[in-house]
Amino acid sequence: MFSVKGTRISPAGKRGGKRSFRNLLKCWQLYVFLLPALLYIILFVYKPMYGILIAFKDFRIGDGIWGSEWVGMENFQRLFDSYWFPVILKNTLTLSLLSLVVGFPLPIIFALLLNELRWKKVRNAIQTVSYAPHFISTVVICSMIMLFLSPSSGIVNHFLNLLGIDSVYFMQDTGLFKWVYVLSGVWQGLGWSSIIYSAALSGVDRNLLEAAQIDGASRIQRIIHVNIPVLVPTMMVLLILQCGSLLGVGYEKVYLLQTDANITASEVISTYVYKMGLIEADFSFSTAVNLFNSVVNSVILIVVNFLSNRVTKNGLW
Repeated sequence: MFSVKGTRISPAGKRGGKRSFRNLLKCWQLYVFLLPALLYIILFVYKPMYGILIAFKDFRIGDGIWGSEWVGMENFQRLFDSYWFPVILKNTLTLSLLSLVVGFPLPIIFALLLNELRWKKVRNAIQTVSYAPHFISTVVICSMIMLFLSPSSGIVNHFLNLLGIDSVYFMQDTGLFKWVYVLSGVWQGLGWSSIIYSAALSGVDRNLLEAAQIDGASRIQRIIHVNIPVLVPTMMVLLILQCGSLLGVGYEKVYLLQTDANITASEVISTYVYKMGLIEADFSFSTAVNLFNSVVNSVILIVVNFLSNRVTKNGLW
């Protein structure tokens, strides 16, 4: 035994360190494969984090981040005093909560129904049809929505007219916008979101299902008492992740469906950041808005994960 700066290190420990280094050298090819991903994370995730500083500065491109004047919490105060703050917060929460309430259980139900189908060809056909919308780009989806819901030439209004109902201006009605956004999102993501649940259901013990059937359990009872408990850990993890992005409504789809008539119902945090940052070139203010959004999402994620661990014993950590 000998000491280095007061720390006692055994020869065995020293040999163990050398052995670990030799093992590292033996597998150097595997670590080389990790380098691109590591460089990507450093350059595009960690390095840009210092840019958060401009949320507390009056950022000017000519002065740079460090040369710009410190303004403290002025940008955040400006956000909270803004006319648009309660509007974008309400719209973001409305779209997120409605998407969560409507969109979260449907893939679970869809996966359970598919799992009960015994005709493999029919099941495969339904899966293929339900997966297809996921691969359509957001721009195309929004164009389809605008065409289908057009008051003059849209197929939906043509159908309503056949029933004797006047044309509905879906994209101009602030009350209908949230339903157009949410239901089109459910249609696009239903099949794709059900994949992970279908994979989890493939791990259900068939002997347990057969035992339940022998004991007289109906199909509904087998789903409730055998299949759903298997899905609970997966459901909770996905629910936590969705709650963690509660204020993270993506700007692309909302922005493409936005019109002057529905802007009071369609302006969300992400579109507001886009307009203030890239269109108005108010980089400090837009960074402050986005930082507020990220902090709130992080707090919600931690709280929901804590509650999930307490109630269901399942969580991200």
